[in-house]
Amino acid sequence: MKVGSIIKGEITAIKPYGAFVKILPDHVGLIHISEFSEGFVRSIEDYVNIGDVIDLKIIKILEDKVSLSYKALHKKKKRYNIVLDSGFTPLKEELRYWINDYNKKDDE
Repeated sequence: MKVGSIIKGEITAIKPYGAFVKILPDHVGLIHISEFSEGFVRSIEDYVNIGDVIDLKIIKILEDKVSLSYKALHKKKKRYNIVLDSGFTPLKEELRYWINDYNKKDDE
């Protein structure tokens, strides 16, 4: 087990700050809430549930504490309309995409 490795782990507990993961027979790691998504995470249960077995990336090992990342392997593609030749698309044009993505997340 080393930093950068991809491993499978089982979600064993979910707390407001992250999810605990059983890795290997006798190790437990933590996915901090900031390691679920680049954006705001309203609820960890939007990403995983207790009992899920998922692929994760090891991002830090300190003594017997293992920090894991979900977002490193499960990035969602952004569907925003970007106009490259004129710089940034105005906020009002992007807002409809953001609202649509937010509503889709509620439906999943």
